[in-house]
Amino acid sequence: MTGAETSPTALRVVDDREQWLRAAYNAHGAEIYRYAARSLGDKGLAEEATQDTFLRAWRAADRFDDNLGSLRTWLFAIVRNVIIDKTRARAIRPAVAGEDPDEPTIGDELDKALVAWQVEEALRRLSDEHRRVLIEVHYRGRPYQEVAAELGVPAGTVKSRVYYALKALRLTLDEMGWPA
Repeated sequence: MTGAETSPTALRVVDDREQWLRAAYNAHGAEIYRYAARSLGDKGLAEEATQDTFLRAWRAADRFDDNLGSLRTWLFAIVRNVIIDKTRARAIRPAVAGEDPDEPTIGDELDKALVAWQVEEALRRLSDEHRRVLIEVHYRGRPYQEVAAELGVPAGTVKSRVYYALKALRLTLDEMGWPA
């Protein structure tokens, strides 16, 4: 360790980060564990996933910005990535007798709900104009011309708004920790 790393300021930052992590774990640890357990179907792996989640959060604490989203949303994005990593690692090993890899699990349904929740959170951060055209064109499947007529703007304006809305949505999801 260098002298700078052991300075009182450096120790205070580590102490603050540890307090921050402790508070984050106390506030969200149980629900992160429950989500991991349901997604992975294995309590041991869920404990590992929870530990990995908070380790990653501790390492990346300086990148968390509560102006971009809640701590809960950020932690769930991290645990989702951890679960994906653990699922991929588990997929490499031979299947356990009695498991049906094609059968959807409760974890799959929870993952879909989490994804929907994160997308909804990201949509809330868009401007009203961008959110509206994105929902009308992509979610409801309406043609650009129909949406344009309803809004009283040219179809090109709707296309432009959809383009920039998708771009902003991708950026927001990335900031929330969405996997690439």
